[in-house]
Amino acid sequence: MATDTAIQHGVEAIPGEEWKGGKRPFKASYGKLMMWYFLLSDAFTFSGFLIAYGALRISSPTWPVPDFVFQTFPGGFSGLPLIFVTVMSFLLIVSSVTMVRAVQEGARENRKGVVFWMILTIIGGIGFLSCQAWEWTNLIGHEHMSVTTNPFGTHTESGIYLMDDHGDPYAPGAEKETFEAGESYLIHKHNGEFVQREYQVTSGEDSGVVKKQEFGPKAFGALFFFITGFHGFHVFSGVVFLIIIMLNAASGVYVERKNGYEMVEKIGLYWHFVDLVWVFVFLVFYLL
Repeated sequence: MATDTAIQHGVEAIPGEEWKGGKRPFKASYGKLMMWYFLLSDAFTFSGFLIAYGALRISSPTWPVPDFVFQTFPGGFSGLPLIFVTVMSFLLIVSSVTMVRAVQEGARENRKGVVFWMILTIIGGIGFLSCQAWEWTNLIGHEHMSVTTNPFGTHTESGIYLMDDHGDPYAPGAEKETFEAGESYLIHKHNGEFVQREYQVTSGEDSGVVKKQEFGPKAFGALFFFITGFHGFHVFSGVVFLIIIMLNAASGVYVERKNGYEMVEKIGLYWHFVDLVWVFVFLVFYLL
């Protein structure tokens, strides 16, 4: 019976010896195979979030322009579209390169090389998280964006409103109202509290009526914080695991295994996945 089972799995049984199982699928260890399964399931999760983002964006009549929303830079600089997020992306991409070097040194059984390149990878991950923390702080504290309030969304280009005072699109050739770029143009401070911008209708049936400029689509803030936060959680988790595995490598835990520092290779797969996901997040939120 054991012989039949062994033959069915493509392994010839040797009389007198215990069958030790079939061949490794794709020549990958159990640990790496399980990591691939996890990354595949996580890819489906991110795909669902990004597809939902695309569906809500397409169904919305207006949407914030990335060049206006993400134009600030630490130090009080403004009017620098996408410069800061480019720095963030650069840090993550470079950390992916250093992770490749760590895996290569692991294949050579070079403990010092593994530790050195993993430390650089950790620094890159922490740098990315620090940049994301500053970006969130700026959007929440300065621009007053939240999961329920979006001060961006009623303009097509930086400094120009999409809707007129009546909430209707501007007629072709009409002079469009402008705002000062770099400020939360739908919110202003009144008696120490942030309130919506008010305006008075000067013509038409509603002449003399004071109205409030409508906020942009609420979905933008909720989607931005949720999806970038979910990705940030993956980066944070990756940094924690990198630190643990780096300390294990430095202490010589993986030396006796003589398996090319497979644990470093497995965390490398995860880190490259996080980097790849950021490419799509960067595309949908910051470029399109």
